[in-house]
Amino acid sequence: MYKIAKLINNNIVCSIDAEGNEVILRGLGIGFNKKVNDSIEDEKVEKIYKMANKDASNKLQELLAEIPIEYVTVCTEIIEYATKTLNKKLNDNIYITLTDHISFAITRKDNKLEYRNVLLTEIKTFYEEEYQIGVQALEIIKDKLGVELSYDEAGFIALHIVNAELDTNMGNMVKITELIQKVKELIYNYYGKDIDEDSLNYKRFITHLKFFGQRIFTDKATEEDDEEFRSLVKNRYPIEYQCAENIGKLVLEQYNKKVTEEELMFLTIHLKRLQMS
Repeated sequence: MYKIAKLINNNIVCSIDAEGNEVILRGLGIGFNKKVNDSIEDEKVEKIYKMANKDASNKLQELLAEIPIEYVTVCTEIIEYATKTLNKKLNDNIYITLTDHISFAITRKDNKLEYRNVLLTEIKTFYEEEYQIGVQALEIIKDKLGVELSYDEAGFIALHIVNAELDTNMGNMVKITELIQKVKELIYNYYGKDIDEDSLNYKRFITHLKFFGQRIFTDKATEEDDEEFRSLVKNRYPIEYQCAENIGKLVLEQYNKKVTEEELMFLTIHLKRLQMS
């Protein structure tokens, strides 16, 4: 049993859980003809949203107050599908960012103002699993809301999911995606041969680059003082280390971010594995 702490609309209310945290409750008609301190039975609550802080909770409340309940339900279904498919905890802010994005995408579709996704090719390549979730999201939207969005939107949805996986913001997510493509081109030009994109080592390298980009653009680069390890890697894999240094120069010149020696070591090791594929 929940007590209403704040009414948002007929279908959304706020309450306080057993731990004293503010939660947002969604359920058809749970706020209708209700007032603060009225009780809501557990079985009438379809979804409980618990955000990390008050600011995030307020933003979600504002968003849920503005958009149709059908959009909220569909977006929550997509997020839960993504969480289950990836078997990963996603940052709760995705309930704000993705719900807002999909709601706006449907509005743009109605007004014939669809966006082209210039990063669609890169998203399909680097975030394959998340892109497939985005494609499934389009099917859910079409089935539940009768709206047919383009595959460009599957790419945007994928970016929001990766964003929630890496716990970063959309601006950084776009830069990370661009950086991965630039590093891939640099490696091709350096070694003068194609990369086996189906190999396990390639997939591991792309995963490493995602988190490398996250650390670079949030100024949280790995930094440890292990001179012996650095010397060992540099001497054993000089060709790969030079390629890693080239990546470091690219990051410095194009993003004004310095790559630490520790990051160069990890890049070197991944590059060596890549060449063994």
